[in-house]
Amino acid sequence: MLDALTVVTAVTALLLAAWCGWAAYRDQPTKDWHFIGMAVVSLLAAVQLVIGVVQLARGEEPEQGTAIFVAYLLGAAACVPAAGFMSLAERSRWGSVTAAAGGVVLAVLEVRLYDIWGG
Repeated sequence: MLDALTVVTAVTALLLAAWCGWAAYRDQPTKDWHFIGMAVVSLLAAVQLVIGVVQLARGEEPEQGTAIFVAYLLGAAACVPAAGFMSLAERSRWGSVTAAAGGVVLAVLEVRLYDIWGG
């Protein structure tokens, strides 16, 4: 798997978490700019999903098993969009907290994906 893409996705997810956490600290809900940030992070996770599936189709194998690798790829791709939809339901500071938590969870999933692939 592409290590650079994993690092970039994890770092942007943490930046999104810090940004949404700052909004929560200031008692603000998620704004349109936050959703644009979530879209960028989600796009990176979707690109990683496609690259991971292509590498599996070419016959490359993760060290810790294909099924768990695919499960983590799908979870990483769905994590931030799910948090974004939940933050839409809660239009208060807690929506920003939810979006920040989604960014942190994605960063942790990226570290785990790196470990599963054999990094």
